[in-house]
Amino acid sequence: MSAGPRRGRWAALAALTALVIVIVLVLSDPFRGSGKPTAAVADNATPTSIVEVRRQSLSSQTQIDGTLGYAGSSKILVPSGTASTAVQQSEQQVSSAESQLASARGSLATDETALQRAQSQLAAARAKESVDCAGEGAAEAGSSSPGGGGGGACASDRQTVSSGEQAVTGAEAKLTSDRTMLSSAQSSLGRAQAALNTARSSASSYSQGAMYTWLPSVGAVVTRNHSLYAIDRQPTILLYGSVVSSRAFFDGMSPGPDVAELNANLEQLGYGSGLGGDRFTAATAAAVRAFQAAHGLQRTGELALGSVVFKSGPVRVTSVTPTVGMAISPGPALAVSSIARQVNVKLDASEQADVKPGDRVVITLPDGQTTPGRVSYVASVAVTPSSQGGEEGTPTIEVDITPTEPRATGHLDQAPVQVSITTASVSEALVVPVTSLLALSGGGYAVEEVQPTGVHRLVPVTLGLFDDEAGDVQISGSELAAGQRVVVPST
Repeated sequence: MSAGPRRGRWAALAALTALVIVIVLVLSDPFRGSGKPTAAVADNATPTSIVEVRRQSLSSQTQIDGTLGYAGSSKILVPSGTASTAVQQSEQQVSSAESQLASARGSLATDETALQRAQSQLAAARAKESVDCAGEGAAEAGSSSPGGGGGGACASDRQTVSSGEQAVTGAEAKLTSDRTMLSSAQSSLGRAQAALNTARSSASSYSQGAMYTWLPSVGAVVTRNHSLYAIDRQPTILLYGSVVSSRAFFDGMSPGPDVAELNANLEQLGYGSGLGGDRFTAATAAAVRAFQAAHGLQRTGELALGSVVFKSGPVRVTSVTPTVGMAISPGPALAVSSIARQVNVKLDASEQADVKPGDRVVITLPDGQTTPGRVSYVASVAVTPSSQGGEEGTPTIEVDITPTEPRATGHLDQAPVQVSITTASVSEALVVPVTSLLALSGGGYAVEEVQPTGVHRLVPVTLGLFDDEAGDVQISGSELAAGQRVVVPST
């Protein structure tokens, strides 16, 4: 029950008490100046007793139903990965592209040599021509008959130079073609390598037609370096981390926070050392092989997608979707939670301002025992549930509570509990029982003070916090002090 309705209940009780006392006051007039002290039972017809105004700390609570269980529910999914055959095809494409690139490089090297040889021969021919065609040789060449076989050495040299120039031009054209082929082969290899990296990144840990060979039981707690489930006798291992792994781990992969998590786990588990950073190094590959050996896996130095799962800590299995022997299909395999105990409540949205993280609570367990806790989370968005008739219910916000002594809550899951949330507190307050309040006819409240002389008088008070659990209320007023005695109905 929230603080508002409980305060209304106490106010109604106080008003009823006041009405009874006012009637008694009218009939018996107990404030006649007799000067006689009152006993434990006043002159009123209603039995009363005396209490003192106390100075103490006071708190106000909100009472609400809650559900005790475990925090952090999530699902563990079997990923939709690439089959090993696709990886093999990509590897073959890379091998073919590498062969084409090697061939292109070989052709380029051969043709570069041919060009250099043609250029050298041309240079030699030109040098010879410059000698043979100088002076008389040039004249003889010029006077030779065009149709005759003469012309001498100069004419022959000129023919040789012309042939050499044609050879160089052809070699240069061949070289240009070779460079184009080389560039194409390099691009093809780059695409093939990118496709291979993509295939390797999504390479799954299971093959087509694989099936579940081991599954945990509901309620089982799985810790780091232990199996969550097994496919074809290959375990999927739990590691700790906050980043969800969405790719395989292998040499040549790009750096990332998932690699940093893997390195941290491998080092903390003793599979390697010097593994800091977010890169998959040779040391990472060696540690992965040690990890695989420890779990009876093939020592590849690589981890396929789905072979490890990262969670922030130990997990508790709350449900298991498949059964042993069922064929693998991508999707949810397990539902899990953390092992941290938590109470969840749906708080009336109108009371959101009264509750904040850090507020102290008292949890009443199903067996009636109580244990302390604190508010750990207050949602900022209200949710309006639908009733069975289709009508909208009262808007609520989610409030999560962490027990201070989790062991005291046992191992119950989804158990109904009662939660008393401390929403306000005050120290060194003047406090009286709620039942001592008298509603004044002109409005406001008073308490009936019994003076040392025995005379009764009404002292006006201003109300503060209500402690619903103890049935107390904070009061203030210029005529109040700790130790004053006031009248309350006898129980």
